[in-house]
Formats: sequence, C-alpha cells, structure tokens
Amino acid sequence: MGVTKQYLRYVPSAVFGVIGGPKANVAYVTLRGGERGRHVAVAACEHVFVWDVRKAEKVSSVPHDNGYFQRSVRVRGTRPCNFPCLCSRSAVVRPQVLVLRGSKHEVTYLNLTQPRLSPQDTDVIVWDLINECGLYRLKGHKDAVTQALFLKDKNLLVTSSKDSFVKWWDLDTQHCFKTMVGHRSEVWGMVLLNEEGRLLTGTADSELRAWDLSYLEQGKDLGEPSKKKVKGLLEEDMEDGEDGVDESPEERILRCDKAGSILRESKDRVVSLMTDAKAKVLLCHGTDPTLEVFAVLPADEVQRRMEKKLKRAKKKAKYEDTDAASLSRGREPCWPCRSVDCVLTPSGEMKAVLLLQNNTLETYSLKTDKKDAEATKTGRLTLSGHRTVVRTIAFSSDNIAVLSASADTVKVWNRSTLQVIRTMACEYALCSLFVPGDRQIITGTKSGNMQIFDLASGSLLETTPAHKGALWSIALSPDQRGVITGSADKTVKFWEFELIKDQESGDKKRLTVKHTRTLQLDEDVLCVRYTPDQRLLAVSLLDCTVKVFYTDTLKFFLSLYGHKLPVLCMDISHDSTLIATGSADRNVKIWGLDFGDCHRSMFAHDDSVMFLQFVPKTHLFFTAGKDRKIKQWDADKFEHIQTLEGHHREVWCLAISPSGDHVVSSSHDKSLRLWERTREPIILEEEKEMEREAEFEENLAKGEEPVVPGETKGEAAPAGKTSIETIKAAERIMEALELYRDESKNMQEHEEACRAAGKQLPPPKMNPILVAYGNISPSRYVLEVIRKVKSSELELSLLVLPFPYVPDLLSLFNTFVQDGLEVELVCRCLFFLLRVHFGQISSNQMLLTVIDSLRSNTISKVREMKDILGFNSAGLQYLQRELEAKEDVMFFTDATSRFEEKKRKRKKRERAILTIA
Repeated sequence: MGVTKQYLRYVPSAVFGVIGGPKANVAYVTLRGGERGRHVAVAACEHVFVWDVRKAEKVSSVPHDNGYFQRSVRVRGTRPCNFPCLCSRSAVVRPQVLVLRGSKHEVTYLNLTQPRLSPQDTDVIVWDLINECGLYRLKGHKDAVTQALFLKDKNLLVTSSKDSFVKWWDLDTQHCFKTMVGHRSEVWGMVLLNEEGRLLTGTADSELRAWDLSYLEQGKDLGEPSKKKVKGLLEEDMEDGEDGVDESPEERILRCDKAGSILRESKDRVVSLMTDAKAKVLLCHGTDPTLEVFAVLPADEVQRRMEKKLKRAKKKAKYEDTDAASLSRGREPCWPCRSVDCVLTPSGEMKAVLLLQNNTLETYSLKTDKKDAEATKTGRLTLSGHRTVVRTIAFSSDNIAVLSASADTVKVWNRSTLQVIRTMACEYALCSLFVPGDRQIITGTKSGNMQIFDLASGSLLETTPAHKGALWSIALSPDQRGVITGSADKTVKFWEFELIKDQESGDKKRLTVKHTRTLQLDEDVLCVRYTPDQRLLAVSLLDCTVKVFYTDTLKFFLSLYGHKLPVLCMDISHDSTLIATGSADRNVKIWGLDFGDCHRSMFAHDDSVMFLQFVPKTHLFFTAGKDRKIKQWDADKFEHIQTLEGHHREVWCLAISPSGDHVVSSSHDKSLRLWERTREPIILEEEKEMEREAEFEENLAKGEEPVVPGETKGEAAPAGKTSIETIKAAERIMEALELYRDESKNMQEHEEACRAAGKQLPPPKMNPILVAYGNISPSRYVLEVIRKVKSSELELSLLVLPFPYVPDLLSLFNTFVQDGLEVELVCRCLFFLLRVHFGQISSNQMLLTVIDSLRSNTISKVREMKDILGFNSAGLQYLQRELEAKEDVMFFTDATSRFEEKKRKRKKRERAILTIA
C-alpha cells in the first residue's frame, strides 16, 4: 500500500484593513468605566471592532461565531447595557451568550428594545432572549422589512417595508390590526417622537411624513366611542341610521392621522432615521453625501414659535405642522454616509459618528442649544484601511511584511501585529512586488506607469512611463536582476535594476529600472510569468491563449489554447514542469511545459478565476474567484483539497508567503484576510462529506417552512427553521426513547424472572451509555438528552418527532413533573406536543389517565414555582430597600447616575478653585 499524501489545513487567522463592512452600521457604546461618546462599535464583515475615536485606535474586537464566519454582521448598541448585539446574514448572535437561528435570508434590521429582527424574506421574527428561542414569525409584508420599532408601554410593534406599507402589529394576538397606505414608494426608515405620540417616516422622495398617534384609553371599553358627538338637526337627518360607535375596528387600539411633512434638502431616498436616547435630536441621511440634523422641540416651544410666525406674517403662513426644526446641514463629505449614530451630552452638545462608504469613520460635534449651529469635525479614522478596493498584494522575502495597493494608496503591513508600517500615495495600482532586499517596492498602474517607492523614507523615488496602456502584470526575474511587465498596449517589456545618483540628495544612490528589450504581440497582455529556471516566458493574451517563448531569444515555443474566455491569471511550478491557468470561463487548466499538453481541466469557481499561485516548493496551488471563495488544489492528483470562505464580495488577488505558512487575500469588501497553515491534516473524504452536509442544510433552508398539523397559514407562523441540527436533535430524542423502552422491557423481564424463580436474581447488565452518564436511570437519560437540545431548536425537533414516540414521552413528562425535575422545560415541551398532536392525543383512550394526571400535577407544580419566585422577588426587593436605607446608596442605574452627577460637581469645584488661584 502506497503512502497517503498528506495535506495540511489552512484556517482563518485575522481580518484587517477594514474599518466598517460593506453593509455594516456603527453604534456608540460605553465601556465599563469609560467615557460616554468616546467608543464606537462598528460591524466589520463578521467581526465587531470597538474603536476609540479620540485616539483613533482599535480597543477590542468581538470574534466571530464559527458558524457565521462567511456572513456579514450588523451591530446594535443596547441602552442602557454596555454590550453590542451582532446580527449576521442568517442569525442573531450576542457574543458568548446565545445564537438565534431562524432567518433564511439576510437580516435587514435588528431591534433590541425587545428581541426582534427582520430577515430579507419579508418576515418579522420575535425572539425570547431569556429562553433563547423564537416566539413567532409575523407575515404580511410583500417586500423586505426595512425597520421595526417596539412601543415601550404597549405590546405593539410597527414595521416598515419596501412594499410602501407601514404595518402595526398586536403582539398579544399576533396579528396586523392596521396598515398605513399613505406612502407612494418604499419606506426606508421611521422613528417615534414626542413620547411615542408621533411617527416620522422617510421614503424614496425628499419628504419626511409626520403622523399623529392616539391610543385607546386604559379604562374604556372597546365599543365605546372616543368622544360623544353633539349633533345638530341637519346631522341627525344625515346620520339617523348610524349607531353610537364612531370608530373603525383598528381605531379601537390606535388612531393614526397625518400631521404634516418636512421637506429635506436632499433629493435622494432616505437611508435611515435615528434619534438620540431621549429623542431630542433627529438625524436623517440619504444616498448623497449629506447628513441633516433636526432639533425635536417640545409642544409648548412649537406653539410659541408658531405664534411668533403668525404675528410676523403678513400673508397666510405656510404651516408644515411638525415639531422638528432644521438646525443645520450637518456635513457635506465627499463620500456618501453608510451609517450614523449620535449621543447627546448633558451640556447640550451632540456627538455624531459617521461610517462612510469609503471605509472611513468620522466624528462631529454640534451645539444643539445654538440657533445657527455648525458641525465641527473632531476626528477621522482612516489609517487602518484602504479607501478603495485593494487590487494587488505581495509578500516580502522574510515572510514579515505584506504589501497592499489600491487606487490611491500603498500600505505596508506587519504580518504578526497587523499594524500599518507605511502608507504612501500612489496611482491606481494593478500589480506590485518587493524589490530583492525588501527595501523598495514597485507598482504597476492603470495609466501604464511603474512607480518605485522607498520603504525606509516612505517616499516615491521614481515614476517611469513604462507602457501606453494599463500595466496588468509584473514579474520578478529568477536571477533577481530585473522585472518584466505586460500591458494592454500589446507589449512585454524587460527591465533591469540600476543604481543611479540621486540629484536631490547628492552622493546617495537610488534604485531605478532600465528598459532593455521589448516583445511585440498581436493582442493585449493580461499576465506574464517566468519559469523558475528562467528558460521560458509565458504570456497570456486577450485571445484566450497562452503563448510560451524562449527567454534568451524570444522565439515562439508553445501555444496553450483551450479556454473559452481570456486567461486572467497563471503560475508556474517550482520545478518548471507545470503551468496552471485560470480563466474568466471559470475553469482551471493544468498543462505540461514539455509538450504543452493539457493534463486536466477542472471547473474551479462559480465565477471568473481572478488569481492563481503555486505554494512554494510544492505542486499545490490556490485560486481566488469572483464567487467570494479561495480554493486549494493538487496539480498532481487533480483534486480539490479545501475551500476558504469568509470574504463577502469578489476576491481580487492573494499572496502566499515564501515559506507557504501564510496566505493573504483581498476582496471588494475592502478587507484583507490572513490565513494560516496548521499542523492539522485534511482528510478529503471528510471534507467532501462536510460539503454535502452544507449543501443539504442549504436546501433545507430553501425548503418550505415548518407547519403545525391542523393549523392554517396565517399572519403568525413558527419562528425557527429546519436544519441538520434540528433533525439530529430529533434523532437523539428517538434514540433515547428507544433505549428507555429497551431498558424498561429488560426490567419487566427481570421482575417476571424473579417472580418465577421465587428469589431475587442479579439485575441485568446496564446499557453502556447509562454507565457513561454515571449509572443514571433510563428516564433521567431521556431528560438529559432533551435538556441538551438548544432552546432555539427544541420545538422544531419535537415537530419532526413521529407520534408513536409521543405516548412514552407524555408518561415520562408526568414522572418528571411529579419529581419536580426541569418543570419549566417539561411544560414547554408538553404544551407544544399537545398543540401539535391534539387530535391524536384526545382520541386515544390509553392516554386519558396520563393527560388527567398531567393536568393536575402541572397546575400544582407551576403554582408552587410561581409562589417560590414571587417570594424570592419580594425578598430581594425588601433587601434592596433595607440596604438603600441603611447605606444611603442606590443600586445599578441609579447609582451610576448619582456617580456621574457627583463627578460633574467635583469637576466644577476643581475649575472654580483653579479660577480663583
């Protein structure tokens, strides 16, 4: 038997170069003991970075969950808590606490006033964070939900959607009782003002619409009118057929009347509306580079200003009827704003943080108590990432430095610390490399120039006009004495390194390049590569072929044809025997350089193959594609080894370190990712099995939603989604019940044998699983299996459980309730099974005694637990009052507010002392 070839696994090591993800948002957070308005949490791909905006440095980061490393994340800052909540494309994750799985598509909005999220499949899912499970799924919108707001004092929910509707939901009855149809286009944002007495909505036009909300009074019956009408004679004649109820059914809960509108200065659609914690300041931004700030005035101030306007006006005043007065046009950046958040200080200063589309964070301050206030920029965070997409990456020869270049800057990073070493301005870079010695770098630009930079000084040494078209590829010669370049001007040029005297510094010498030869071709050159022995030169052309020439004489040697679209990337193995080509036709072909024969053609990616590189001193190579994936292949066995997923947009390029231990990749999401080679071997059969499971789970998610038998589809539906985990959990429960049946049967046979023998026989041998659990009983083992099922997957696991297992489960539930074991969990499972299998259970005569016993035992145990919880709650409240009275301190939020007040007074005292001094 031959020796099996061993592959080592590459795993994600770090994400850097990104400040905010492509669909991310930003939120102010307060770290423990930190200053308010100083730290912001930004969703960066699947991570959350916490930045200190004053020092412009990263304070901490929330790592990703292993199940969601391929998804983008959104962050929601919770008040008054100090932790962020993460919202991925398919789930909600609170770090190290819980994972909520239920969304089939991307989550578009997250609200943590209470747990609620909106996936892109038009549904609204309400979650119970304490129980870690989904309560229900609300259906009614015809397009993606853009925002949802809870009402603090009432169990109501209001949602907006791209279908131009705003819906009001009663969470007690789980139905939509009112639909607002006063919008002509998509509703992108909304906010509640005036203590939830006014709703402001933003759409695709330049108008913000205001709606007055009036709620049903507490002591009023549903059929009673809100106000008795005093009718005249004419009114009595016209309405003699009407009764005393003057409200429509939806107005019995809430009444919504249009109050007016505000015309925004921006003409584009609204991206989001948001307020500070006390709703005193309103922020609105759209797709253009403008942020508008409004002051939300109280009702008496609005009345006073309106009286002044009416007195001053000579003609009929135009009344807009809104309590939001425009303060200022907050800012006009050169890039559109992606997300914004604000806090209002006690002194009346508003601090705002903006996440721009070009991977930049900016902070502004605004005095809201001044009439003609102007926003002042207080900070800008740009050093930690590129403003535009990174199109080229290179590793230094010592595996330490990483070069990344974009349309405006070149950055050099330390691989171990992931910190920026140098940042230099450049032209639009398409290719790059380190000069031997790692003291200079060369970039090829879109305008056809070669730029040489010095790393020590961080300066541009020289810009050489190399080509008349875009310089697509540059390669270092194996003897390290020069480079070759390929361009869209249909030429390949040879260059040699030279040292010349620098005219500015005098006697010092600097590096330059000298043009030596030119190879003229018939088509645009896309990629050039030397063989490591420098015998051959491979050139990929726009006519979908790869031409191979002799390096010394530039004579034609081979033509590699077979791709249907142009070859965008290629590389040659270390022994100069194989050449691998990647094309826009999504295929990778492996050729022999001896005769130009195609060894194998493999379908590599679901989109164009953008980059290909061999691992040094091996026949393994990596490919990067527009399908957001990086794949590793074996060129000898023509096998796919592993797939590296993580990027959220197209992967443009990658670089492998000379040692082969690290891979760096760049994507259109402006992130750079570092992958590290581990000592863990890869078993290809297991990798294929994992891919099949992932495909199966994806098909499950795309399938029909779980339906409770006997229930018709309505506005409310189960919140979870079927997955492999729910199916496996159901299988574990069935296996536990079968073990319980077998053990019960063995015990019955043992008792019969003892009665037949007239003496006590040795007990039967216990199942090894029960022994491993500490010699527990079979019934306790069933409880342990149910208890280990994730709370968010419990109901769906019971839903797929066949009915023949239900009678045994009900009898076990009766035993658990009598013994007081996991009463809350058992009641949850019991009520769900009764709801699902009500018809079969009620018609089964054998289960009547069990159900009757469950009814009495459950009621008594729940009452007992309720009494215990009530007693404990009253006792804790009594202890709190005693301690507060004894020590004159307040707990929790009251203590924090008092501490901040004392701190402010102490600072005022110190300032007064300094002034006197």
